[in-house]
Amino acid sequence: MPPLPRTVKTLGVVSLLTDMSSEMIYPLLPSFLVGPLKAGPAFVGLVEGIAESVASLTRLVAGRISDRLPRRKPLIVAGYGLSSLMRPLVAAATAPWHVLAIRTADRIGKGLRGAPRDALLAEVTPAEDLGRAYGFHRGMDHVGAVAGPLIASGVLLWRQDLRLVFALAAVPALASVLVLVFGVREAQRGIAARPGATSPVAPLPPGLRRYLFVLAVFTLGNSSDAFLLLRAQQAGVALPMIPLLWAALHVVKSSASTAGGALSDRFGRRPVITAGWVLYALVYAGLAMASRAWHVWALFAVYGLFTALTEGPERALVAELAPAAGRGGAFGAYYAVTGVMLLPASLLMGVLWQGFGAATALCAGAGLALAAALLLWWWVETKRV
Repeated sequence: MPPLPRTVKTLGVVSLLTDMSSEMIYPLLPSFLVGPLKAGPAFVGLVEGIAESVASLTRLVAGRISDRLPRRKPLIVAGYGLSSLMRPLVAAATAPWHVLAIRTADRIGKGLRGAPRDALLAEVTPAEDLGRAYGFHRGMDHVGAVAGPLIASGVLLWRQDLRLVFALAAVPALASVLVLVFGVREAQRGIAARPGATSPVAPLPPGLRRYLFVLAVFTLGNSSDAFLLLRAQQAGVALPMIPLLWAALHVVKSSASTAGGALSDRFGRRPVITAGWVLYALVYAGLAMASRAWHVWALFAVYGLFTALTEGPERALVAELAPAAGRGGAFGAYYAVTGVMLLPASLLMGVLWQGFGAATALCAGAGLALAAALLLWWWVETKRV
């Protein structure tokens, strides 16, 4: 296969460094809130709920704004820069609301950059390589998700100081912004390639709207991975092994994501995404029946393959179904739908788990995934509209 464009590779490095910084902090944040800052578990949920909701709404607006700009890079730099500036400030937090404010600003930065970045990836990548490009980008992101927790663990073994870990997260955060500013080149988009500043927002094409509806159905059954980690402990995975299980999952994701995207370039988006969603349903059904620790380890490895088959191809399909001048808005809508649906998905999983048990909750997630796979196959046209 031909090499990916330089911009794709550079943005992959930016994503790796950013996720490394984020994952040095994120797994330790609940312990920091409940421990030194004396917050309750409910406040931990409040922080993540507000942060992710704000991020979803920001993505929708930022994508549309980027469609009207001569270049998308300034908005991408602003997003990465805001996150990189705010995230290490957790080290100086002395009250729970400080963390809430910092985390929310961090997620605003994520919202600013996501849709414009994905639209830029589509603009610099040949159509026949879109799946591989998005898969590569997600793979680099997962490499950072492996490295970040390992670095944090190493620092804590040397000195048990959470604030030190949070402060050191500034190093990869700063490096990501420098790589982005000096390593990414973007040609100015002509007037014909973008809508006018005063023109109304064009409606999403019918095929894209159907696809987003199907994604909403799937996401309703795709709750927080925290439930899977809880199920892992129930099935016999010792608490000290949970971080290693999480790291192993991201190793599979990072190593298989580029190949998963490339498969969709060769065989089509719909067959590969459908296969991934069916695999997801099988993993959830397997976790519902798991009774040994090794069952969980095997199922988590397969779960990583599901991610590889869907993350890149899903975004490539958005790029294909959206008009070229409106890709920023299309990606904003994609992130808004998948982000907003995470809250009811997690609530549904929690209610079913508490009321009927883990097996019922996980099987419900599997059923929604299969329903979404059927809808995708029979209802969504994957040709450009």
